[in-house]
Amino acid sequence: MRWYLKAIGPRKIVEFLILVVFVIFFLGPLLNLAILAFTGKWTYPDILPHEWSLKWWAFVFQQEDIAKSIGLSFVIATIVTALSIALCIPAAYAFARIRFPLSKFFLFSFLLTHAFPKMGLYVSIAVLFFKLGLMNTLIGVVLIHMINVLMFMTWIPTAAFRNVHLAQEESARDVGASPFRVFRSITLPMAMPGIIVASIFTFLNSLDEAQGTFLVGIPNYKTMPIVMYSIISDYPAYAGAVFSIILTAPTIILLLAAQRFVSADVMSSGFQLK
Repeated sequence: MRWYLKAIGPRKIVEFLILVVFVIFFLGPLLNLAILAFTGKWTYPDILPHEWSLKWWAFVFQQEDIAKSIGLSFVIATIVTALSIALCIPAAYAFARIRFPLSKFFLFSFLLTHAFPKMGLYVSIAVLFFKLGLMNTLIGVVLIHMINVLMFMTWIPTAAFRNVHLAQEESARDVGASPFRVFRSITLPMAMPGIIVASIFTFLNSLDEAQGTFLVGIPNYKTMPIVMYSIISDYPAYAGAVFSIILTAPTIILLLAAQRFVSADVMSSGFQLK
């Protein structure tokens, strides 16, 4: 055993221990959440529940507000993602291909929504929306969500378009392809992985948005994060665990899917000014 540990080396052992701590730190709460969601009765200091049950799943889905909030959250996230793609992809292509005055400044400005405390920003926007009659409306909620996702839908696609070499587009034009045909057949397919990842981040960010929705959409529009706060405060932890899994599952699934389309190097390039 000593020979085996000596062969591995102290550095490898330390790295392994750090990895174990890292896994426990991130997977421990998720494991506890999963156990709570399927627990009928669990008292401290027992390691495992006394009773396993699905009654809290039935309880959650029987609540009318909860079912509506789940559907509303996915509808709003879908609308926000679709509108962000329609508005931001042309802008991202312009930032990647057109050199114009203050282009870096305008690209950097999309980070401003994440440079300040969101609550202060949302309060200012809520005052403006009140004057425009957008409070407690679907349009107001969609707009407040879009403000928060502009960075993802601009920076990442911009990097994706920049990674498409101009020589490939020029070769297609040399054989007679129109600019639109070049964009549709060459540029867009090659940049699609970055656009898909940006769309996934946009969808997940909208799905998880709570502060802006609370200020602009209450009381008519209650999404999953808003309802989750009331569940945590008004119901047992078991019901909160069930709802947390419902809210977390799309995030895990879509992030795992995103790994197929982009690497860490491509992601980091999306946040570099060139």
